[in-house]
Amino acid sequence: MLSSVPSHVKVRLGVMMFVNYVVWGAWYVTITNYLTNALHFTGTQAGAVFGTASIASIISPFFIGLVADRYIATEKVMAVLYTLCAVLMYLMTRATTFPEVYGLMLLFCLCYFPNVALTNTLAFQLVKDPGREFPAIRLMGTLGWIFITVIVGYMKWEATTGQFWVAMAASLVMVVISLGVLPHVPPKGRGTKFNARTALGLDALVMMKNRAFFFFAIASVLACIPLTFYFSFTNDYLNEVGVTNAAGKMSLGQASEVVMMLLMPLIFRYFSVRAIIILGLVCWVVRYLLLAFGDPNGGMWMFYAAILLHGASYDFFFMTGQLYTDQEAPPHLRNAAQGFIVFLTYGVGMLVGSLLSGAAVDYFTHNVNGKVVHDWHSFWLSSSAMAGVILVMILLTFRTNARIKPNEV
Repeated sequence: MLSSVPSHVKVRLGVMMFVNYVVWGAWYVTITNYLTNALHFTGTQAGAVFGTASIASIISPFFIGLVADRYIATEKVMAVLYTLCAVLMYLMTRATTFPEVYGLMLLFCLCYFPNVALTNTLAFQLVKDPGREFPAIRLMGTLGWIFITVIVGYMKWEATTGQFWVAMAASLVMVVISLGVLPHVPPKGRGTKFNARTALGLDALVMMKNRAFFFFAIASVLACIPLTFYFSFTNDYLNEVGVTNAAGKMSLGQASEVVMMLLMPLIFRYFSVRAIIILGLVCWVVRYLLLAFGDPNGGMWMFYAAILLHGASYDFFFMTGQLYTDQEAPPHLRNAAQGFIVFLTYGVGMLVGSLLSGAAVDYFTHNVNGKVVHDWHSFWLSSSAMAGVILVMILLTFRTNARIKPNEV
């Protein structure tokens, strides 16, 4: 690692993050709109297509991380994956049947989601002080997400193939960035003998021998379950109770995330990993209580507070977890370790959450005099209780004094 990192390298990493999240944000929040309105898929079919992201997060990043750790330079792995993403997005613009769309989106997600882990690890390896420098780099990803969702909405591409053309173009830009802009990052584990343990991705599981990391990994899975409840049904809930321009108000959550990312280096300086994660989970508990007791009249401030807590709820747990994982992983397994966290969070946790959230909504739905009524109060209270159980588990089991610190030079 260099004793100092040139500013132009940080700029390159920021551009990488920005465009990477443009690829994701172009379709993630609008694809079900396109599927149900343009292709007339059923809700079950649209939900199945949306779930390909979680399935891919379970399958792909872990194995691709092993390739980047041992055999091929990270930026070259990314270039191949983004090329495939571009081809698959083009084919999505022409697909019309459920089998076609489902198969193409599953293949696309299998190619895209490894890059979530790879871009994080590449940034961690190229900066001197991840705790201080990574938040600003990762912030560019959030800005990319906000930028493209605003563009897609402004151009009215939510129910058209325009979103896929954007994702295709951004994928091609990422190929250029990977091969022509990013520094060369050779695999640190090159020369390691191939064996079945490596092929199955079991090397990174050695980290589970660390008791603190073991409980952190379990909490990462569990925390993503209530997270999915928020992403899946908050917009529906706010619209149903009469909040005007709910989508616009929810964008304040991304704004709060931007602010929190800028504050993270200062937070890392004064708080331990354990304290930050605990504070993040407290925010989860509180935000669901606010959603449960808020209303669009006198209690509208509760809705605003719940939305604005997104920055702390997300960054305190997920960004801190990514940096903590990078510190705990052996140098030759850092890509695999980041893939492992993506596997646990975006994969297992969110897949379980997507299934449970739908079941929970059905459980708290009643037929009153022939009218369907959602008991949203109980739904959000159950979400808060779930986050509270995870908080208690962390308090009792996650024992570490670790802090996010600069890389050794």
